[in-house]
Parts: sequence; C-alpha cells; structure tokens
Amino acid sequence: MAPSANGQTVGRRLPVESAFTRVEEARHRLPRLFGRRDLVVLGLGVMIGSGIFSLSGKQAANVAGPAVILSFVVAALVCLLAAACYAELSSTIPVSGSAYTFSYVTFGEMWAWLVGWALVLELVTAAAIVARVWSAYFLATLNGFGVVLPEGLAQFFGPEAKVNLVAPLLIVLLTAMIVTGTKLSSRVLTIVVAAKVAVVLLIVVVGATHIKMENFKPFVPMERPAPATADPTLLGWMLDSSFGSFGIMGIFTAASAIVFAFIGFDLIATASEDARNPRKTVPQGMLLGVVVVTILYVAMAVVLVGLRPYGQLGGGAPVSEAMEAVGVGWAADVVNLGALLAMSTVIMVVLIAQSRVLFNMGRDGLLPKSLGRVSRVYSSPARAATAAGLAALALTLYPKVVELEELLVIGALFCFAFCAVGVLRLRRTEPNLERGFRVPLVPLIPLLSLAATLWLMLNLKTGTWSKFGIWMLIGLAIYGLYGRWHSRLANEESWDFEVGDTDPGTGGLQVIRHDPNELKAERTPPKSNRGKHMRN
Repeated sequence: MAPSANGQTVGRRLPVESAFTRVEEARHRLPRLFGRRDLVVLGLGVMIGSGIFSLSGKQAANVAGPAVILSFVVAALVCLLAAACYAELSSTIPVSGSAYTFSYVTFGEMWAWLVGWALVLELVTAAAIVARVWSAYFLATLNGFGVVLPEGLAQFFGPEAKVNLVAPLLIVLLTAMIVTGTKLSSRVLTIVVAAKVAVVLLIVVVGATHIKMENFKPFVPMERPAPATADPTLLGWMLDSSFGSFGIMGIFTAASAIVFAFIGFDLIATASEDARNPRKTVPQGMLLGVVVVTILYVAMAVVLVGLRPYGQLGGGAPVSEAMEAVGVGWAADVVNLGALLAMSTVIMVVLIAQSRVLFNMGRDGLLPKSLGRVSRVYSSPARAATAAGLAALALTLYPKVVELEELLVIGALFCFAFCAVGVLRLRRTEPNLERGFRVPLVPLIPLLSLAATLWLMLNLKTGTWSKFGIWMLIGLAIYGLYGRWHSRLANEESWDFEVGDTDPGTGGLQVIRHDPNELKAERTPPKSNRGKHMRN
C-alpha cells in the first residue's frame, strides 16, 4: 500500500529514499565509529555470554543429553540462514533499527511497529536476565577468591532473589557508559571480548585432556514422557501429543532455547548507522561473528559433555563445576571470571542495540521523538540509551525474570521470519537497489530460513506464546493510540524540524534517482558550518 500522509493508512511504507535521507541529512544522526573488527567484536560481545557458560549444561541435563552438541549445530544453521538474510537487508538499507527499519521499508508501518516492539521485548528481557545471572556469578567469583559474604548479604545476589541489589547497580553502570559515548564502549568491548575468548579457549584446551568417552553414551537418550503438569510446546499442543525430554524431539526443543546463545548477530544490524562503509562491513561482521561463535560453542559443548555425565550438568555454574569435578579446580575461578566478563559485554551490547531501536522509532515518531535525538555532548542517543537502561533496570526487580528466557527467543525468531520474507519482497519491489551483499540461491535460502525459524518457534512452550501474544496486543494498542497518529509519515508536512531531526549539514550518502529504474547512493560533502559535534 502506498504511503499516506493523512494518518489514516496503517499500511503506509517508508520510501527507501527516505530511509537514507533521514539519516544522511539528519541533524540527529550517529557518528560513524565502527569498522569491521568493531562489528565482529560487537557480535561476539553479546553471543559469547551466559549461553556458553550455563545454557549448554542446563539443556544437556534436562532436555537433550549429549546430543545437545547437535542442538547447537541446529541452532547455528538456523541463525546462519537468518544472518544471510539480515546481511542482505542491512547492506541494502544500512541505517540503524535493524529488522524494524527493514520492515518499515518492506512491509509497512504497522508491521514495522510490531517487529520493533518484538525487538524491545527481546532486548529488555535479555539485559534483565543476564544481569540477574551475573549477580550469582559475581558471588561465586568472590567465594572462589576467598571472599565470603555474610549470609544476610549474600541473599541479595542470587538470580532468583526476591530483592536483588547487584543486578540493578550493574545496569546503571553499563547504561552510564553507553550514554557517555559509543566509542568508549567499543574500546571496553574489544578488551573484554579478547579476554573472554581467551578464557573459552583455555577451557577447551584444558578440558579436552580430561574427556571420558563413556560420558557421550547414550548420545541420544531415550525419550522420557513429560510430567502431567509440564507446559507443552506449541507443536505438542497442536498435535495433541505431549512431547517429553530427550529423544530426537529433545534435540529440537533444546535448539529452540539455544538460539538464545546466538542472539547477537542480528544486533550488529542495529549499529549500521554507527558503522563505516556499512554496506560491506555490517554483512561481514554478521557472518564472521556467527561462524566464530559456532566453532567456540560446539567445541565448548563437546568438552562439557565429555567431562561429566550429562545428568550432572544442570547446576548453576555447570562449566566450573565440571572442571572442579575432574580435579582442575584452579580453572573454576578462571571460568567464573570469564563468565563475568562475558555477561558484562552481553548486557552492554544489548543495551546499545536497544538504544538504537528506540532512537530510530523516536525519529520516526512512533515513540516520543525526544528519543530520536543525539546528544551534542556525547554524540550518542543519550535519551534512548537512558530509556533502555531504565526499562532493563525495572525488569531486573522481578524475581522470576530468569524464567522468561524463551520470551526473548520468540522475539528474536519473530524478527528472523520477517527478514527472510523481506529479502524476497524487496528483491521483487526494488530489484535495482544497490546491495553490498546478496543472499545466494534466492528464493531457496530465504525460504529455508523461514521454515527453520517457524519450526523452532513451534517447539517453544505454549505459555511463552501466550505471554508473547499479550505483549503484541499491548503493542498494537500503543500503536493505535499513539504511534499511528504521531508517525512522521502521517505528519510529514507539519513535522517540527526545529525540534526534530532534519539538518542537511552532515553530508554523507544520499539517494539519487537519475532514472526511475535505477536507484543508487552518491557521496555529498558536508557543509562546513553544520554538524561539527558529530564529525568531531
């Protein structure tokens, strides 16, 4: 449906030219700081996190057994297919907002809002969950170094503590770092990511010398019926069959949860506006990040399963517990320290991504447009970053937030599905757009990505689907009451440019149509007296 400026058409689409010019002609735009290495670090910063240190053991013990190794492979293949679709879209529309902006251009405003709302769910939940788990690892690290806290104080550190004091303080600290500038955060991320990759490699090398082959048998344990009170998966509910744990279905059920460990490559797309030469560096960063983290994850899963019988891997810190069990106790302290570093960067990158999504939605008027401003002091979307931090802080106060991990998985998979279809639609509607990366074997690869994503979604619990449905209904209500009427597309002629974001002084890539059938971007120099705080 064609764009409309009267506020009555919820199917209005953002013209692709506007997606470019709103960024490159904007007063409130992000400075381009990230190169390819920075983007790979950004992805690894969030993908190497609690998944590699705790999720693998939990899924092995309760769902898949030693076949959790295959679950990681399945999740990696699904994410690699999705990463290819994200790579093409981000190289075609290299602006911040990730799947939200892609959907705005490809499907229309209402669908873009739903995708953006799903991203908000995914990112806020991820930050809150990881902050809670971080507090528990912090306590374990202190104990490992001989610092024992009084019991009255230690009760405020656990992930399920009714009152957790550490997680909110961590969110405040990391939010302050992000508000004060992405460049600072990028430097910190590079150092910390290098350290935690070294820790993972150390664990793999040391653990490999203590592997016992009998721990891999049986590789696929016999299927066990689910308890009568267990929440069934959506597929089980549809087929009126209660799938239990282990067996072949256990591999796919575990893979659905393990996608949580790979979430991060999609967040690189939210940094497209921060990146130098984003048409090339963003796709490269995504695909390289997924390949590197897949190798690390599979190696870690093989070592972890080989160290102990799978039934003993369900503890709070399965990797360090497994190292202690085989007599390498000194490595447990290294693991705990590595887990702290890993989860710190996860929270930081998630909050960066969340701030970019809110920034873009504010700039489009679907959220208060004050969120769509860049601070002249820090050259960062300070208000959007603050809002993201406050939302995560509020959720960390919920004692059972760790039980909501499937919510962030379903939010991510929802966006994966839209990106797979978006590649096909944009190839048809805008075949002449410049693409820095093209998905091979179209339409096969996008269709495989869509099918794999939907299959994993079917293996999520019905309770997760119910919560997700409620969240999306709340989102539709907000859009109907606010976003639809305040959208910039609905009010283009009356948009407050003085308070808003238009300033032609920053220069950059601008969309030029010399011919109706040809669309390309050309570099135009900035005016010398405008946007100095951005360029500096």
